[in-house]
Amino acid sequence: MTLLQLPSGLELSLPVLLLLAGTGLIVAEALAPGAHFIVVGIALLAAGLVGLVVGGGALGIFLMMLSVLLVGGLAFYAYREFDLYGGKGRSRTSDSSSLRGKTGQVTERVTTAGGQVKLDGGGFNPYYAARSMEGEIPEGTEVMVIDPGGGNVVVVEPLSLIEDAIDRELREGRAHETDRDEPETV
Repeated sequence: MTLLQLPSGLELSLPVLLLLAGTGLIVAEALAPGAHFIVVGIALLAAGLVGLVVGGGALGIFLMMLSVLLVGGLAFYAYREFDLYGGKGRSRTSDSSSLRGKTGQVTERVTTAGGQVKLDGGGFNPYYAARSMEGEIPEGTEVMVIDPGGGNVVVVEPLSLIEDAIDRELREGRAHETDRDEPETV
């Protein structure tokens, strides 16, 4: 089953052509990640392998078409399910302001001058340079981003301090509401 006769006397059969096309697309995906060539590349590579094993003829062509559909569908499902490039948006940040309120952990001691944190859902590279508002935050402490800063340096505070401040505000708010609920005596 010769598909293409090259001037040098080499012949390319359909399975070999599919193998080359699939391999080329997989290499292209490696060079340009996120271009979505991987699904088609895997499907064509599998079809080429099936064609080499089964051979030519109507049955071989049918099995190659079937393998493109089945393997392509499985590759597409795996590509979407494993979210290799963060396509579902779980691992992406759209801008620095979306970092406000994100939590994470200190990886290098954070001071007012510098340090490093790893943010939960902080994008492709979740490690950020960080500063504290005041004092020192030791390694391993859970923190929250107070000010994303607009650059690659975020201002963080320990969650324990933030939770205390929130609890304090809630308590003050409840006390204020109970003062308003009491009837005035005239």
